[in-house]
Amino acid sequence: MTSPTKSRQRARSLLTVLLGISVLATGCGATSYSPTMVVVPWPEPAPQPQPTQPAPVQTRPNFSSPSAAHCARPVQTVEVPGRVAGTQWPEPTMPGGRRVAREDEMRASAELAAPAPTPVPRPSAAPAAPATSDAAGATAGAAARKEAPVDGFAPPSVTAELFRQRQRLPRQEVVTAGMVDDNADFSSYLQFRQRNAQVPHRERDVSERHLLQVRNAAGDAVPDAEVAVRAANGAAMWARTDAGGRAWLHPRAFDSGNSTIYEVAVRKNGRQATGFLRRGQKSAVEITLDAASPPRRAKLDLVFLVDATGSMGDEIAKLRATLHTIARQVAALPSRPDTCFGLVAYRDKGDDFLLRRHDLTNDLGGFQQVLDALQAAGGGDYPEAMNEALHDAVHNISWRGNDATRLVVLLADAPPHLDYGGPQYDDDMLAALGKGIKLFGVGASGLDTQGEYVQRQIAQYTGGRFVFLTYAQATNPASGPGRETVHEVSNYSVDTLDRLIVRLVSEELGKLPKGG
Repeated sequence: MTSPTKSRQRARSLLTVLLGISVLATGCGATSYSPTMVVVPWPEPAPQPQPTQPAPVQTRPNFSSPSAAHCARPVQTVEVPGRVAGTQWPEPTMPGGRRVAREDEMRASAELAAPAPTPVPRPSAAPAAPATSDAAGATAGAAARKEAPVDGFAPPSVTAELFRQRQRLPRQEVVTAGMVDDNADFSSYLQFRQRNAQVPHRERDVSERHLLQVRNAAGDAVPDAEVAVRAANGAAMWARTDAGGRAWLHPRAFDSGNSTIYEVAVRKNGRQATGFLRRGQKSAVEITLDAASPPRRAKLDLVFLVDATGSMGDEIAKLRATLHTIARQVAALPSRPDTCFGLVAYRDKGDDFLLRRHDLTNDLGGFQQVLDALQAAGGGDYPEAMNEALHDAVHNISWRGNDATRLVVLLADAPPHLDYGGPQYDDDMLAALGKGIKLFGVGASGLDTQGEYVQRQIAQYTGGRFVFLTYAQATNPASGPGRETVHEVSNYSVDTLDRLIVRLVSEELGKLPKGG
């Protein structure tokens, strides 16, 4: 005979199962929700005292909302030294104890070994063909760059050859670049990842992807809305919608428990709406939020995240020369944005500085002086301190609060060090999405497959794009501007780099609904 205690236990178990079925059944159906829709609440802990002001959806410190009210300030600079007093950074070595040459040693070696360079005329209509010796050297260097990095380092011979190539390059008046959108051609991006899965990187599984679209009752996009995605097992992610009211959600990137259903909460200005994401059903979730139209004038926070090691002289010079052009063309866009500029420049451990952060400012003249003072130097081994710089840009820049469009342009020709410990780029690309920061990677000449992989990871996850410099001959940066590239991309358009930056900004701000 069954005891009364066991009967009660079975009754409670049956009730639990029936309640679970009821929750799932209530959630099934269309994926469009309004704030007035009645939904079964997600299991919550015991009620806590309510604050006088509504708490933000994002609760983790690393995903706290941007809060700066303005950027009307002089340029504020913070420097993290690369050489710490009393600390001797170990020289980077390869397996077997071979030391990687620092840049000053490479410079001296190149000057002693290389003949005096022959002046190369600047191209007029068509780029002039480079000398045979330079072309052969560049081709050999490009072939050497295909060697797989070991433990995050390139072989010393490759690093030295890359440096020599960049020292021989003529100064280009025109820098051309192409651009691809990995979210628009997602299947090709996944194939790229599969082909290059062996390169050193930080893995985040984005193979499953869902689009969140947030609109108001009038059907207009709701930009910069806070988003929290939660599973019953406690796994969670955060985002802020972009200028078009959208965010890409990747369950496998944050939930190792393989949940089947997620609560999606969206919030802005104290108004909140909730929907559900069910894996295996629909690829998009639409939520209606009772939100007012954004201000008529757009707010743009534009930060340049720049590798400032010795091989980046041409790219920094180009950015320096075109800043006013970029600012003038952005100011002339239909939304007439209130624009703030910021810069995080980085090198590597053992250099004069690890990173320099110049916080957001609307003082264009002061920001130009910052760029004018930035010189390319240092480096040595191939990877650089990109992890530390990305972390600083995401967490320490004074990003403005509600209704701002936040963009980062990452300009680099090397991957990050994956052997330093400390911040890691995959954690900070998740944090960037939580703060509504969209990143565009710009691959400079010399960027290898590992560097391309990392830049495309960050850009795709945050909703940005991958930009890459192009040349008349793909493997020879000395051949001058053109349409060719060594990167694994197709179906791309080419323009000058400054015009591409303006185009990216224009397309982002063009998604904003018309303000009231």
